Amino acid sequence: MKILIIGLGSIGQRHLRNLRALLGDDVEILAYRVRKLSHVITPTMQIDGDRDVEREYRVRVFADLELALEEKPDIAFICNPSGLHVPVALACVRGGCDLFVEKPLSDSVAGLPELQALVEKQARVVMVGYQYRFHPCFLRLREIVEKGLLGNLLAVRATVGEYLPGFHRYEDYRQGYAARADLGGGVILSQIHEFDYLYSLFGKAKRLFSIGGHWSNLEIDVEDVASTLMECEFAGRPLPVHLQQDYLQRPPQRQCEVIGDAGKAILDFPTLSVTLYGVEGNVADRFACEQLDRNQLFILEMQHFLDCVKTRTKPVVDLGDGMWSLKLALAAKESIATGRVVEVS
Repeated sequence: MKILIIGLGSIGQRHLRNLRALLGDDVEILAYRVRKLSHVITPTMQIDGDRDVEREYRVRVFADLELALEEKPDIAFICNPSGLHVPVALACVRGGCDLFVEKPLSDSVAGLPELQALVEKQARVVMVGYQYRFHPCFLRLREIVEKGLLGNLLAVRATVGEYLPGFHRYEDYRQGYAARADLGGGVILSQIHEFDYLYSLFGKAKRLFSIGGHWSNLEIDVEDVASTLMECEFAGRPLPVHLQQDYLQRPPQRQCEVIGDAGKAILDFPTLSVTLYGVEGNVADRFACEQLDRNQLFILEMQHFLDCVKTRTKPVVDLGDGMWSLKLALAAKESIATGRVVEVS
């Protein structure tokens, strides 16, 4: 098998390590690189300048995408900045590749209908990288919702906040994709995982309203705060789903609270727990996955994708799912810009 990786930044190197761990020498790895930095980015997000990523992981590097595609790779991993995903994805599908595209799928819908049509015509397998779909705590919350343990759902509140300069300590935060509008940054797109998992649990939002902007002293040209209220439809009636996002919280917070008339459930990612409360407010159940290695989520995601490629089956997050979470995020950005409620089609 031949695999082409587009971009060897932190996420590209993570996938590279995991591919070598899972497939060893059974895979030939190619890379299309622009910046051509040679250092290794460690799993703890540190730079090891004494190690060369290309030599250590046995990667053949190309400075021209077309030359890389002439090698006929079976799969392409799209790991460059999100604003650059679609052009290279189109080229890779035309070159006969199945695709793994890092989240978000893009920073606009431009080119996505063409990509979708091409993927369908060539029967390519495409997965979008939302590793939280494999998180044991998310899976427990999904089980609670699907089994109706909360009764009639009344409201959902989700929050995600983390200090942007701490994202990638090895680089100037002002130069990273998350801080730059030209690379598809901003808190809404960079923290799009929440739009994805909320969509997967509660369905497609019909409309939404968002308030936010660049409200801090961070030296960025994108929004760092967003508060979005979505109207989903669950069990045949409206369900309000609220999402709070920011680039500022310390310590980091990532939580989802689902409220029903028979109890509530709180998923807390930092403590790796899901607490289920009964109708009287008592703790009815507490699920915890102690000492979860974060990289295990990426391993599970990778194994699932490779299995889908082998069996030619639909991934848990396919191109259509990735497009829908992107539509929600772009609608939130539009609402902030216009001050209006946005209908999501």
